[in-house]
Amino acid sequence: MEIPRATAERIRLVVLDVDGVMTDGGVYIGATGNGEAIEFKRFDVQDGLGVKMLKQAGIQVAIVSGRVSEATELRAAELGVADVFQDDGARKVMILGLLLAARKVTWSEVALLGDDLADLPALRRVGLPATVANGTAEVRNVAAWRSSTPGGRGAVREFAEALLKARGEWDELVEEYCRERGG
Repeated sequence: MEIPRATAERIRLVVLDVDGVMTDGGVYIGATGNGEAIEFKRFDVQDGLGVKMLKQAGIQVAIVSGRVSEATELRAAELGVADVFQDDGARKVMILGLLLAARKVTWSEVALLGDDLADLPALRRVGLPATVANGTAEVRNVAAWRSSTPGGRGAVREFAEALLKARGEWDELVEEYCRERGG
C-alpha cells in the first residue's frame, strides 16, 4: 500500500506497539535455576534498521506497549529509542497525549503502527493509522496503511520504508547508509 506524499510529509512522530507489531506476539516465559522469572521476545533485525532509518530521517520514534516487559526496554535501548512507555492498563491515548504535549506534536503529525484492540483508540486519533498484515479486523478497518508482512516479521521495516519512500527520502538514506559503511 502506498502512503500519500502529503500525509507522509506531515509525520513527525512514529509510534510503535510492541507485542504483535515489533514481535510476533509470542512471549517465552520461564525461570532460571534459582527460580527467577525470565521472559524472551523475538524482535526482527530488519525492523530495527527500519527504526534507525526513521530516526536518520529526523522522525521521532516512540514505543508504547500495553504490556510491561524488560525485553522491550532492552530492545528500545539497543535501537536508541528513549521514549518507551509500558502501561499494563493499555492507556495509550493518555500516554500519547502527554508525549505529544512534551514534544509539541499534534495528533495529525503522528503515525501509529498497531495490531489489536489496545491500539484502536489511539489509531482513531492519529494522522496515519497503520497496521500489520495480521492486525485484527477492527484495527484493519481504521488503518490507512497495512503491511504485507505480519508483526515481528519485518512489518516495521516495511512501514518505515513505505513512509520514507512516500517522503522521497528512502533512496538517499540507503546511499548515506552505504557511504557510512564504506560502500
